[in-house]
Amino acid sequence: MTVSGGDLLARALADAGVTEVFTLHGGHLDAFLVACGKHDVRLTDTRHESSAGHAADAYARVTGSLGVCVVTSGPGFTNAYTAIANGYLDRTPTLFIVGGPPLRESATNPLQGGFDQVAAAAPVTKWAYRLTEAARIPEIVSLAVRKATTGAPGPVLLEVPIDVMFGEADEAEVRYPARYALDARSVPSDSVVHQALDVLQGAQHPVIVIGGGVTFSRAADALVAFAETVGVPVFYPGKSDGAIPASHRLAAGGLLGLGALSALGAPTPDVVLLVGARAGMFTGGRASMFPGARIVQVDLDAAEIGRMQDVAVAIVADCRETLRALQAAAADRDWPDWSEWVHTAVQAQRFHRALYPDAATPSGRMHPYFAARAVVEACPPGTTFVLDGAEAPAWAEFFATTETVGGVLRLGYLGTLGVGPGFAIGAARARPAAPVVLITGDGAAGFHLGEFDTMARHGMPVLTVVFNNAVWGMSVHGQQAVYGDGGVVVSELADSSYEKVAEAFGGYGERVGEVDEIAAAVQRAFAAQVPACLNLEIDPHTVHPLTTMMLGDVTATDAIVVPYYENLPR
Repeated sequence: MTVSGGDLLARALADAGVTEVFTLHGGHLDAFLVACGKHDVRLTDTRHESSAGHAADAYARVTGSLGVCVVTSGPGFTNAYTAIANGYLDRTPTLFIVGGPPLRESATNPLQGGFDQVAAAAPVTKWAYRLTEAARIPEIVSLAVRKATTGAPGPVLLEVPIDVMFGEADEAEVRYPARYALDARSVPSDSVVHQALDVLQGAQHPVIVIGGGVTFSRAADALVAFAETVGVPVFYPGKSDGAIPASHRLAAGGLLGLGALSALGAPTPDVVLLVGARAGMFTGGRASMFPGARIVQVDLDAAEIGRMQDVAVAIVADCRETLRALQAAAADRDWPDWSEWVHTAVQAQRFHRALYPDAATPSGRMHPYFAARAVVEACPPGTTFVLDGAEAPAWAEFFATTETVGGVLRLGYLGTLGVGPGFAIGAARARPAAPVVLITGDGAAGFHLGEFDTMARHGMPVLTVVFNNAVWGMSVHGQQAVYGDGGVVVSELADSSYEKVAEAFGGYGERVGEVDEIAAAVQRAFAAQVPACLNLEIDPHTVHPLTTMMLGDVTATDAIVVPYYENLPR
């Protein structure tokens, strides 16, 4: 009995536990797409391959499981490339499967071929491989799944040429692996655990800073248990929201709050337990947010230990196993009373409340701070928030919190504007009972407006809230800060009717001009039970403090001003 490569691929994914695939049709894929129904794999087709890739990425972030994206050869692959790179930098466990021209037509200038997709994918994947025979598909898929989900996770790519996808194999010659995924976890030694606790016990102002490693090792319960045992506040950047519930007494919020400590005249951390969080842009870059602090760093990747700052204790091990070991050993010790410090650290995340006493704006349009608060407060508990753009999501970050891992999704290291619709689609599939609200700037909104169609066709009542200030906010404010008003170039937009796009695809749309109208508009959008868009008229002049922080010293006369990075010496 023979079986097609497409059928083998669909079965292999199903055997690996995959139930959702994000895709966009291409003829290279038909043998697989048709077989998915037979193997109970649901297909969600988007209007752009980048969105399909971002949806798979978000699905992985919300569920902690493998996200899968399947796209066609050539332009399908290149369109998905940004999503692959985004997941690579953020260490998201995803499997990208791409079509390819027939193997026999190599170097013949074939349709949607002509370049080496596997070589192109290599810099932004953990592993990229071209299949050459159908019979090996299950074996190679098993290997790909393990590579994506074990160790430091990340995307892998398989190219399946069309003659392999449509070709047939004798089923008697196919090896179906007994298992696809492995839960292989490295554990820390007892000695290094006690070294870490010794450092922590000697602190006056300790903090725990967590990253995506906690999320993907499913270490939330272990984190909370350890934090409660030692009584240390927990800070979390974008990929680890919800690992400790936002309402928890030790939850200190994102790193903006940590950065606010010194500005508020409060003590700064003297010991930092960095768990599954890499040093870099989210920890202050080369300047570091922890000057003078002793660092205890936990990471699966030894190459990340001590990046940009020496560490007192290095633990190269799984985050969940490490936190469990730390908690067990900590339970036998007496710990200082850090309650006053905890109160200071937790309150620092509310620094923004004193910044905006007045909702008035120069233009008369809505102040983004008060608009963001109104939107978030109008959403029901359990809402999944997707934040896209630059300044728009930064306003929402002051208010959008979650009690659940994956409850807030945002930009990562690549800073990819336009991830929002794809992230929202992936989140809706991952957690279908939870409302999904995408808060985006009007600049970011323009990348993938066609995904209103995807949401409508697949019955996803995602609410998209566009902060429409008719400019690329962070860009125009950066240009004004560095060059003055005369230096504003290609950073202005039209005041467009984004809500009409949602309506054109069968959704609900509404334009909102006053803050006190937002709550009712949100309720009407939810009640419509279709994809919805609220187009908020936002003041273009109000600058977010994140922009000011990222720009750095724009008044320096002894250096060349470089926005978003360190200035260059003259």
